[in-house]
Amino acid sequence: MGVLPITPMMRAFSVVTASGNKVTVARQQLPVTPAYAFTDYCSQAQTIEHCIIDLSTPPTGKLTPFNTYVALSRSHGRNTVRLLCDFDEHLFTHHPSEHLRIEDEQLDALDKIKREMGGSHYTMSINIVVVLRINVFQLTNHD
Repeated sequence: MGVLPITPMMRAFSVVTASGNKVTVARQQLPVTPAYAFTDYCSQAQTIEHCIIDLSTPPTGKLTPFNTYVALSRSHGRNTVRLLCDFDEHLFTHHPSEHLRIEDEQLDALDKIKREMGGSHYTMSINIVVVLRINVFQLTNHD
């Protein structure tokens, strides 16, 4: 991470007092704009007029497409969202979870079988197969 130096600014202005004397005032301050930040979790269900989003990998964990979606969808559109810095392209070019990818393929296959069999009267048996596969996955996957 880079360091952004903030240097104090000096401004002088003149004021005329009630007695008619002219007084020069010199002021020194840091050029900082008040702002606030919060996580993607805290931003859920909020709409933010203008936002700056940091998609860099956090030091304490991993950023997922799910986190990114929440952050990027908080504003009204792309004209009111700015990205703070570059991000890892892997975030958008690879599936977020191998387990979810496999489950999506299984559900697509079941949907294809349902359409080939011609209708919704097979929905119950297909749903039971899906529930059984999910339960087996939960029993065998102890991660």
